Amino acid sequence: MFQLQPKPVIVTLEISPSDMAWFNTLRELHFPAHANYLKAHLTLFYRLPGMEAAIPETLQQYSQRAPMPLQVNDIVSFGTGVAYTLHAPALQELHKDLQAAFDPWLVRQDRQPLRPHITIQNKVTAFKAAQLQAQLKETFTPFDITATGFGTWAYLQGPWKALDKFMFRE
Repeated sequence: MFQLQPKPVIVTLEISPSDMAWFNTLRELHFPAHANYLKAHLTLFYRLPGMEAAIPETLQQYSQRAPMPLQVNDIVSFGTGVAYTLHAPALQELHKDLQAAFDPWLVRQDRQPLRPHITIQNKVTAFKAAQLQAQLKETFTPFDITATGFGTWAYLQGPWKALDKFMFRE
């Protein structure tokens, strides 16, 4: 059961464990060890109020849906790191609906259109990021993964603490 708490809440998209294992392996290989205190993840919202009961209620409501297919469609360098991007029209629509529901509490970053991605490297030089992107693109072909729900996390000034999961269902 979701517990209200004073820390800001991060909302992520849960991905099937077998799909995420691959991203976690890449993250362990390429993310600087001193800064890699999270598993691979896809963030939907970066800062929602932890004391607002409407947040878990809304996530519970929107989790009453089937698991969602997502296509991993590219590898991008964002200057100091590398991420896999996703093509997911259904996720874009779901995110817009959640933005509308969470509107009173959204910070500027959470008001932006969703650009779904899974970061596997960050906090490196632009040169190192460009090298990894080029290396990974040599053998890349788009593939599908499955979204299975929402995760909520307390932000602890670096590490995150797992709070709850709201799993999709038919």
